[in-house]
Amino acid sequence: MMAGDGGHGSIRLVEERCTSCMLCARECPSWCITIDSHTEPVPDLPPGTRERTQNVLDRFEIDWSLCMYCGICVEECPFDALAWEPAHTAAAPSALTLRHGIGELKGTNR
Repeated sequence: MMAGDGGHGSIRLVEERCTSCMLCARECPSWCITIDSHTEPVPDLPPGTRERTQNVLDRFEIDWSLCMYCGICVEECPFDALAWEPAHTAAAPSALTLRHGIGELKGTNR
């Protein structure tokens, strides 16, 4: 987003694009992103090829009490797995409830 275009609300996760590369978490200046993943063998490889693995996302969490809404994570993601969402993150009675996981970040529990 560019300055003067109306701003932005919060960040949305496009889960199917996330490869668990951790670039967003490493580049975040406030360390508000937590990612957990594991590897699984790639299924249906042709016979005779070596085994390959892929990352599977287990947890992706943004702590909105720490987030500065700077957008570095959105800009740095090479797979476009993070995008700006126009809706703002709602206020919460506790900082613990400002930790949103995959379900909330996909927009299913907002």
